[in-house]
This record gives sequence, structure tokens and C-alpha cells, in this order.
Amino acid sequence: MYSYIGKRILQIIPTLLGVSIFCFTLIHLIPGDPAHLIAGMDASPGEVDIVRERLGLDMPLYEQYWNYLSHLLRGDLGISLKTERPVLQEIMTRFPSTIQLTVMSTIVTIIIGLLAGIVAVTKPNGGRDHAAMLFSLIGISMPVFWLGIILILVFSYYFPILPSGGSSQFKHFILPSLVLGVSSSAVLARLTRSSMLEVIHQDYIRTARAKGVKERLVIYKHVLKNALVPIITVIGLEFGSLLGGAVLTETVFSMNGLGRYIIQSIQFRDYSAVQGSVLFVASIFVVINLIVDLCYAAVDPTIRYERKGA
Repeated sequence: MYSYIGKRILQIIPTLLGVSIFCFTLIHLIPGDPAHLIAGMDASPGEVDIVRERLGLDMPLYEQYWNYLSHLLRGDLGISLKTERPVLQEIMTRFPSTIQLTVMSTIVTIIIGLLAGIVAVTKPNGGRDHAAMLFSLIGISMPVFWLGIILILVFSYYFPILPSGGSSQFKHFILPSLVLGVSSSAVLARLTRSSMLEVIHQDYIRTARAKGVKERLVIYKHVLKNALVPIITVIGLEFGSLLGGAVLTETVFSMNGLGRYIIQSIQFRDYSAVQGSVLFVASIFVVINLIVDLCYAAVDPTIRYERKGA
């Protein structure tokens, strides 16, 4: 197991290196000159050149990337071109809001998605199944920003129960987490249903029923437990997607999160901020995938035995 963890950690290095190269190249292809934005619209060409030289934007791309990589290896994500503050400091001031939103959205996803999938599989092709799958279809089809606006109209305007924006208190995260959670739970519900249907017709399930085991125990102890591997995979992927994909939700609800910070940095052509933020999110996503792989061994002993013999 320790050798497997070591191999996966070593695989993180080329992954993050590839992400840094891709992000660096892509951000420099975006039209616009950050030096001109910083110098001001009325700045002369000479003043813009001075700003460009001060920021190191006059150097060839490979030199800019090498400087970025050398600072990155020392734990320095660079200085924001807009605020002139360390990018890591900017990220850490916003990351708590994003991680809280992601965790709450994942909890909503697990609760709604698992319940809908379990309800659907207890009566296949019945009324419950059709209702659960209709819910998942609606959840997948609804755009996140549209659902966010609808919830704001209902719970903040017509019935002023919850705030429509902000990120300083727990109640500010309720509506955004519902928006993200409902959308992601639709995917989890369909996968839970299909995974449990593959297990529910196995011989050992029929044997458990023949022995008189209660149907509730059959579903939760035998069927769900043996269908958890793909479910855990989707939960891990959804957590990473929610972490990096909360951009629209944070914008709709005016949250001071990492996703909104990335959008603002892109609009300002803040190279350092965009590169650092994307690399930060990618690092967390890779670590989450490692944790998900380790959870496999706890859920399915055969995976642990295969790795031990490998």
C-alpha cells in the first residue's frame, strides 16, 4: 500500500507540470495587454513599455515560464498584477469560502443523489423509479445560473427567508450549495441506480433474501455496499468539479470565492493570478483523486489484495 501511495505521489509531479504549461500557454493566447490595463487607457506607449518591462512581460515566453517555474518550486505563485499582492495570499483569503461551499454542496449531492438512486432501485420501472429518474433528468438539464436566479427570486425576494448574496455567514451558503448540490446529485442518482441494479441480481443477493434477511438490510448492507466503488469515484470527481466549477454560482450569489477571483483575474489579464489559482485547484483535485483511490481499498477488499500482489 505504501509503495502504491508513493507511486501515485510521483505521478502528481508530471501532472501538475503539464497543467502549468497548458495554463501558461493558454493565458498568453488571450487577447489583451495587462501592461496597458495597469498603465491606464491614457498612458503613452513609453509608459506602457516601462510597465511591461517591470512586470517581465517583455521577455520571451520560455524565459517567462522558466521564471514562473523557478518561483513555483520555492512555493511562490507570483505577484498579482492587479493588486500587487502575493497570489497565494489572495487565494487563501478566498479559498475558505470556496471550500465551505464545495463541502456543503457535496453533502447535498450525496444525500439527494443516494436517496434518489436507492428509491429508484427498490421498485425498478415503477412509479418511484420514473419519478427519481425524472428528477435526475431535470437536475442535469437546468443551468446552474438559471436555478440560482430562481432560488433568489423565491427565497430572497418573494419570501425573504435567506440572503441573496455574501459569504460571511453560514446562511449565505445555503442557496448556493442547493444550486450546486441539486445539479450534481442528478448524476449521482443515475449512477447509484445503475450500479445497484448490476448488484441486485447477483446470486448472493438472492441467497440473502432466501435466508429471510429483511429487504432494508439487503439494500443497504449488501447491495449498496457492493456498488460503492463507482459511486465513490463519482463523488470524488464531483467534489473536484464543484471546487473548480463554482464560478457561475459564486458570481450569481456575489460570493468572495476562488472561482469569482479567477474570472476577475481573466478579465484583467492577471497572468500570475490565473496561473496560480488554476494550479492550486488542480493540485487539490489530484490529491482528491488519490484519496478516492485509497478509499477503494477500504470498500472493496479485492482491490487491496490485487495491489498487495502487484
